[in-house]
Amino acid sequence: MGNFGNYQQHLVRVGIVGTGYAAKLRAQTFHQDERSQVVAIVGHTLEKTQEFAQTYQAEAIMSWQELVSRSDIDLVVISNINKEHGAIATAALQNKHVVVEYPLALDVTEAENILTLAQKQNKMLHVEHIELLGGLHQALKQNLPAVGNVFYARYAKVTPQRPAPQKWTYHKELFGFPLMAALSRLHRLTDLFGKVASVSCQNRYWGEGNFYQSCLCTAQLKFSSGVIADVTYGKGETLWQDERKFEVHGEKGGLVFDGDAGKLVCREETIPIEVGSRRGLFAKDTEMVLNHLLTGTDLYVTPTASLYTLKVADAARRSAQTGETIFLKSLARSN
Repeated sequence: MGNFGNYQQHLVRVGIVGTGYAAKLRAQTFHQDERSQVVAIVGHTLEKTQEFAQTYQAEAIMSWQELVSRSDIDLVVISNINKEHGAIATAALQNKHVVVEYPLALDVTEAENILTLAQKQNKMLHVEHIELLGGLHQALKQNLPAVGNVFYARYAKVTPQRPAPQKWTYHKELFGFPLMAALSRLHRLTDLFGKVASVSCQNRYWGEGNFYQSCLCTAQLKFSSGVIADVTYGKGETLWQDERKFEVHGEKGGLVFDGDAGKLVCREETIPIEVGSRRGLFAKDTEMVLNHLLTGTDLYVTPTASLYTLKVADAARRSAQTGETIFLKSLARSN
């Protein structure tokens, strides 16, 4: 893209929506990079926002509407509750570049419109998918040819939490349908195996009202290639064993990643696989965004690829709602 020319004459001026984990790592990276400056930060409470902003010599403001309308900001980073991603991205893209943590929106039509808007306005739209940069995914892709023709994959992420926190990540509307909100659980699979033919899904919450104590969401994806993948996402009080596991089974062997340990299992031998660290990925993503804006280098994921996975996740939502398998023959995929 290279919209800014030589960065020595022009800093990328950044506004951040959010004061949580991702926002903090973004702010640190922008603050430490001489090519960028954090100008303003929007948070949920004024006191916390002021404390956060002071660390980066930025201004604390209480309205994302004010932030996206400011003329002294070039790039808006959206790192707040999932429900607001779409509205903020739509407003910001009128005259600014946008980075948004997945999901881009909780509504597929809204997400499609945002992509169209970014193209129309000739603005960068980057949907973060740092799982693709992580050691697990890189090890998967590197070793996938060794297992031959893949026929089955399983991905499970279960996090017991007692008591369940009264946070937006445990709120049905603010977080969204689990596999849309935690989109990376499906995006790893679509990145590896391509087009999805059908989705069957079940989802259950425990607790009354919008805040829940637990959720458990399971889905089975059938890919056009014939690969079957089972996905489990769960968290909260009624789950008892932590699990972070990814398995891929092929006709010549299997890949098994359990926590941070990986192995390639073949007929003759089992070979340990070193899995790189998960640390520093937000910083890497942020640096790549600056490189893209200033020098035009390609990013590692396209918003079109993220939108495709969002459509698969929405099919899972519809399946959970109706109890029926959703067929996606007409759903085009593009990287």
